[in-house]
Amino acid sequence: MNTISSVFIKEVVDNFRDRRTLMSALLMGPLFGPILFAFVINLSVKQSLSDASEPLDLPVIGREHAPNVIAFLESKNINIVDGPGSREEAINAVSNGEHDVVIVIPESFGKNLAEMIPATVEVITDQANTQAERETRRATRALQEYGQELAVMRLSLRGVSPLVMRPLNIDEVDVSTPSGRSAILLGMLSYFFIFALLTGGMNLAIDATAGERERGSLEPLLCLPVKRDHLIFGKILAACLFMAISLSLSLTCFHFTLKFMPLQELGMTPNFGPQVVVTAFLLLVPFALVGASLMTLVASFTKSFKEAQTWVSVVLLAPTMPILIVSILMVRPSTALMFVPSLSQHLLLVGLIKNEALNPLHVAVSVGGTLIIGGLLTWICARLYRREGLLG
Repeated sequence: MNTISSVFIKEVVDNFRDRRTLMSALLMGPLFGPILFAFVINLSVKQSLSDASEPLDLPVIGREHAPNVIAFLESKNINIVDGPGSREEAINAVSNGEHDVVIVIPESFGKNLAEMIPATVEVITDQANTQAERETRRATRALQEYGQELAVMRLSLRGVSPLVMRPLNIDEVDVSTPSGRSAILLGMLSYFFIFALLTGGMNLAIDATAGERERGSLEPLLCLPVKRDHLIFGKILAACLFMAISLSLSLTCFHFTLKFMPLQELGMTPNFGPQVVVTAFLLLVPFALVGASLMTLVASFTKSFKEAQTWVSVVLLAPTMPILIVSILMVRPSTALMFVPSLSQHLLLVGLIKNEALNPLHVAVSVGGTLIIGGLLTWICARLYRREGLLG
């Protein structure tokens, strides 16, 4: 234990001396992710809310052919403006980005309505433009509402109840909670947390192996009258310490940034208080052993610091891939999935955000399985350091 603690303290002190690298690992990763996430969510939420409340300037060609439609659109907070001179000019204007959406009402519109023939209204838009897609959806929804009201009026004039057009009355019963709905947006937080955890100890894991080999200090270190296993254990524990610090900073930063996100306006209440932060830290920190030992193992096979950076950067993506996959597929937690590191932490964290009770068995399997895999990788690193070929 004296050897392990000595190596541990030596690596920690050396890493603290490299202030630039330390600032990059402990500030850029933990702080950049929460700030970027909050900025994107704030921007998207405010944009969605403003689109629904602000007036929409809608160019219309042939407005004189449908005065009732124009009046209905204006009642929906839509300002009708003059459109291009022709349909071809409208298509060019939308393609060039001059207009996001243009409505074309043909001359036959009124005649078709009088003869009970479905009247055509063209909505010219560019679906590759996200801004145009929002405005198109708003204009199309208003036109559909007008069509529904017109259908109701036609049925009423003929003495037919409009209810015949609605044979089913569908009532949706939403059992979700505000915390549960917030998981739709916050379910990817575990990606940021694990990424911040790994970047916190990445430089130390590389410098303690490939860096020392490149500087020529690894051979004298291995010649000391101590077990090589103890040397690598101390290095891995030092990397785990900085990963834990980075994780705690990231969790704390997210705790404060979520207070500035307007999720309540969307009917969401994020469950990410101090107790959840502490619980999330205890659930995620066992993954530090997996990350530190895995990056140390990969860096041990490289010949230089730059080469190690290249390979370890690729390794950073591996633990986050299961999170991306299950987020798309909406996989429910199960005992079998708790054996997969990073994936089990993600599923447990989503449950925390939803304010659901944690399954003790799932927690035990996740923590125990992650520590066992981390211990196995650490043992492999120790076996590798016993080989003389390590020096290259």
